[in-house]
Amino acid sequence: MSAQRARPRLVFLLNRAQRALQRWVETRPQAWDGASSAQAGLLFFLASRNQATVGEIATALAVAPAAVTNLSKRMEAALLVERVSDAHDGRLTRLQLTAAGAQASVQAGAVLKELSVRLADGFSAAELDTVARWLAHVAQLEASGEA
Repeated sequence: MSAQRARPRLVFLLNRAQRALQRWVETRPQAWDGASSAQAGLLFFLASRNQATVGEIATALAVAPAAVTNLSKRMEAALLVERVSDAHDGRLTRLQLTAAGAQASVQAGAVLKELSVRLADGFSAAELDTVARWLAHVAQLEASGEA
């Protein structure tokens, strides 16, 4: 009788991988050009949209609006983002990148591109598609009520 192959410990491996990625990012503080690695997601989102409300950012990053407010206050103090009035609704405030924020976004993007190349090394496109599909599935667990 053949021994059954043990299933991979996916949660353990995912947590271990996340910690390794975080350590990799943290060892490159010069890469963030005055921004923290936690701020990179907001930088990338604003770089792709130009302006957005706190609610739009929170939805896109899958975090609470209060988290975006706190993060954006630190980024505003660091001169990476600025608040502007909405052109169509004076009650709304939007965030947009400053010139320094745009530069930080470009620099962070280059660092993460390097990391992505390293992560993909040795894997076929089909394997990477499977990993991406699995990670998207994991990210949807909370939204589907299965978390």
